[in-house]
Amino acid sequence: MKDLLLITPPFTQLNTPYPATAYIKGFLNTKNISSYQIDLGIEVILKLFSKDGIQKIFDTEIDLQNISENSQRIFALREEYLKTIDQVISFLQGKSPTLARQICSMNFLPEASRFNQLDDMEYAFGNMGLQDKAKHLATLYLEDLSDYIVENVDADFGFSRYAERLGKSANSFDELYLKLSDNQTFIDDFTLKILHEKIETVQPKLICFSIPFPGNLYSSFRCAKFIKENYPHIKTAMGGGFPNTELREIKDQRVFEFFDFITLDDGELPIELLYQNVIADVAEPVEAKRTFLIENQEVTYKNNSKRHDYKQADIGTPDYTDLQLDKYISVIEIANPMHSLWSDGRWNKLTMAHGCYWGKCTFCDISLDYIKIYEPISAKILVDRMEELIVTTGETGFHFVDEAAPPALMREVALEILRRNLVVTWWTNVRFEKSFTRDLCFLLKLSGCVAVSGGLEVASDRLLKLIDKGISVEQVAKVTRNFTEAGVMVHAYLMYGYPTQTIQETIDSLEMVRQLFEMGILQSGFWHQFAMTAHSPVGLNPEEFGVTPIKQEILFANNDIDFTDKTGIDHSKFSFGLKKSLFNYMHGINFEIPLNDWFDFKIPKTTIHPDYIHDCLLEEDDFKFKGNSKIVFLDKNVIAENYIKTKKQNSWAYTQLTFHLKTNIVKIDLEQEKAEWLVKTLKENSTDNAKKITLQQLKIQFEENLEDFELFWFSKPMQQLKDNGVVLSL
Repeated sequence: MKDLLLITPPFTQLNTPYPATAYIKGFLNTKNISSYQIDLGIEVILKLFSKDGIQKIFDTEIDLQNISENSQRIFALREEYLKTIDQVISFLQGKSPTLARQICSMNFLPEASRFNQLDDMEYAFGNMGLQDKAKHLATLYLEDLSDYIVENVDADFGFSRYAERLGKSANSFDELYLKLSDNQTFIDDFTLKILHEKIETVQPKLICFSIPFPGNLYSSFRCAKFIKENYPHIKTAMGGGFPNTELREIKDQRVFEFFDFITLDDGELPIELLYQNVIADVAEPVEAKRTFLIENQEVTYKNNSKRHDYKQADIGTPDYTDLQLDKYISVIEIANPMHSLWSDGRWNKLTMAHGCYWGKCTFCDISLDYIKIYEPISAKILVDRMEELIVTTGETGFHFVDEAAPPALMREVALEILRRNLVVTWWTNVRFEKSFTRDLCFLLKLSGCVAVSGGLEVASDRLLKLIDKGISVEQVAKVTRNFTEAGVMVHAYLMYGYPTQTIQETIDSLEMVRQLFEMGILQSGFWHQFAMTAHSPVGLNPEEFGVTPIKQEILFANNDIDFTDKTGIDHSKFSFGLKKSLFNYMHGINFEIPLNDWFDFKIPKTTIHPDYIHDCLLEEDDFKFKGNSKIVFLDKNVIAENYIKTKKQNSWAYTQLTFHLKTNIVKIDLEQEKAEWLVKTLKENSTDNAKKITLQQLKIQFEENLEDFELFWFSKPMQQLKDNGVVLSL
């Protein structure tokens, strides 16, 4: 028996839990409030994609003569699907790795239309190996079954979303309400059976639904309806990304037939206050924080609490207890190592900083608290939380889910990881800003960073200024080069259709992207069409950006706003060509194909020089003395051998320093006094020392007994150490 039941409704991710309920549970632990959490999405998927579930799918009555040829084939092979489904799921859960050989034999899995895309299979998976190839084939197998479900059983099904269309820009509640008045769907039957079992076991007083996306909305309402009909004494609340962005102007009272409360923004304090009211058994909350409810028979926004939100340092460590961590399934949709991070492997999720330190991008919801209020967490607390999660989950992989991780804090986290000798793997979202120098990228890699994702958006300097991104294409090229050379993979979010964007700029942007991939400094990307949101600068001041909003009466959701652009361009027609070309570039092929071949309509020639990105990378930073640079020495275990160097009648005392690095050996010769100073400095300023010395301080120390520090610092031996990552300037 627990006080609260925290639910993520179907569907989000297959490979790892969406972290919102784990964040809230971690906070509730600090308040000694008992809770239980479930990811209904993965539990439904596992019931559905089991022998019993697949049997129910094929038992559903169909008109065999009038379904597609693909569905006819899947139905004809139903015994093969029933025979293999449990083994495939077990393999994707990492429990039957030897099955990979069977799967890759190409004579084990039944194959339908999704397998038609395998022409370049051997080429694409040459770098990924047997296990990944098998995961990809197993993913296609599941997608075939998904196609059958959508066509014949439940048209709203999707692996990472359910009935998403009902949640997208639903200014009115009518369509969703009508759907909820209808009979339960095939997927609902699975969902509600599991929900019923959990409620009977947990017996909560308050059930909180975290709804991050439109694809979770319908299922949350269907579950809430079930609760109200069968457990009317239990209070229900909704929070998460969807209400935070979409339901800030809600007026429709019918919504509260399903949910007693809707909370906005950070959920810790609102849920704590709701809990106190529920325990006190009051009819209406006396004190509330950013909460919609029915009061005096009207939809009321109640925000009368004088208490401030909790600081990020005080909300506790995310707690993944109760979630079936060993049952999530890893899938690989396309043969791209960077792209697979979102769907392959389980990641503990943490946040380095609340909000965004930049907070200016004109397409972003910068007026809302989740972006606007920037609050970083100390590196020590973050790494403490990492260590705690390693113990509780057994996983050493971390995804920092920041809007944009601050470079200075990333540096401190990396140094703290190295200081504690932790072996972890992590990735995060960044801005491609100049702070990501070659040395910082190398340090991040050493600490376990394997990938970053960031917004290039529109690869046009004019539009980047209009977006107020604070970067240029040249800067992005240099930063992605720095990451790539350090061994960190890079994914770029790409945008088309931004207000006033011309056809020429779209084609030039594609050419920039082509060159970035061809140079090997970008490994993955995703194009999305610009969407005007209600809380972004473009949405709040559309006339300043040359767009006219198409206004609707808002009774339910309000985020994506339809608009007309003064250019009159139909940007959606570029979607297929942009995505098809990108798919090829991500596989390292077809860079030579002319851009116009990707489109089935006439486009202008690019105005970008074919060597533009190449030439951007030729400009190296000057070897300037930067006195405020923080210096870190990454190797303190050096072997020193003294010898005498003679030339004619003169002799000098020299020292050879040998550095045994992970993959190579570096040897340098220095005059004995300088070598002694360097060895002493290495030991005093290794990563073990929390206090970092500046280059100016090093210069002062050096010149107490020796001469001309700058000549020494930029000498060939020292450059060797810098090139091999022994000395980093941060």
